[in-house]
Amino acid sequence: MHEWIKLTHVSLAVLSASGFVVRSCWMLLESPLLETRLTRTLPHLVDALLLLSGLTLAVRLHVTPLGDAWFGAKMGALVLYIVAGSVALRRGRTRKIRGAALAVALASLAYIFTLALTRQLLAGY
Repeated sequence: MHEWIKLTHVSLAVLSASGFVVRSCWMLLESPLLETRLTRTLPHLVDALLLLSGLTLAVRLHVTPLGDAWFGAKMGALVLYIVAGSVALRRGRTRKIRGAALAVALASLAYIFTLALTRQLLAGY
């Protein structure tokens, strides 16, 4: 059961990140595809399932943000990713602000994936 939940979580994480990259490209190209109903709703469904699978794994593995520093850092980076991603795709008033927010969101996303793979705050150091 644990392996199935982990596989689901990893698959949803890759799907979510890929979707964000595609939507970011559409934002940079000012594509009308960014405004379609599917583009506006599907990411929320994927991210809700991703969060649910992540919480399920955390409970099953007894991982907590306060007890496991890497997990706490991952949750902090997740909040930063959500805020920066929102500014990049919707809330940024100018293209320059959206671009800067996109860079922060992508860096946060890379850090989240690194933490998930290594379970270390600073991998390689």
